[in-house]
Amino acid sequence: MENTVNKNAEKKYNVWIILLSVVIPIAVAVLFKVKLKDLGYDVQPLSFLPPIYAAINGATAIVLVTAVWAVKNGKQKLHENLMKFAIGLSVAFLVMYVAYHMTADSTPYGGEGFMRYVYFFILLTHIALSVIIIPFVLITYVRAIAGNFERHKKLARITYPLWLYVAVTGVIVYLMISPYYTH
Repeated sequence: MENTVNKNAEKKYNVWIILLSVVIPIAVAVLFKVKLKDLGYDVQPLSFLPPIYAAINGATAIVLVTAVWAVKNGKQKLHENLMKFAIGLSVAFLVMYVAYHMTADSTPYGGEGFMRYVYFFILLTHIALSVIIIPFVLITYVRAIAGNFERHKKLARITYPLWLYVAVTGVIVYLMISPYYTH
């Protein structure tokens, strides 16, 4: 009976999870192409944002690692708060990332040789997993708030390393491209 109640609690969020998992990547892709200056707005590029959102990615990685430590040490409330904070950081990153790209042209990577392949491998896996991680994070979170901790824990074992990879590679991508930013 309890398992059925937990699954029903999860089901009520499924529409939102599907909607957000589709709408967020599409909105980011569309907004990435929209330049406010092309729409007639006189805006300066928000060139101060990339190091900030790279730092947010780094902070997200630290929060995720700390949250796993917390739950493994029986600190469930701390774990819960840290996970909410990690989600908030990810939302802040996303807003800043879109704002930057709506006000600035993309910066091409200027590295050569083997490092160029390394950069594009990291960038492409980062982008692909940043799309894939959205439903994983949402479903994992919903399982926790529905009290279905066994199912939460099972999915968290997949979600955590993917999300951590996205957060860490976000910092690496920034560090690799930052020498090529023009200010």
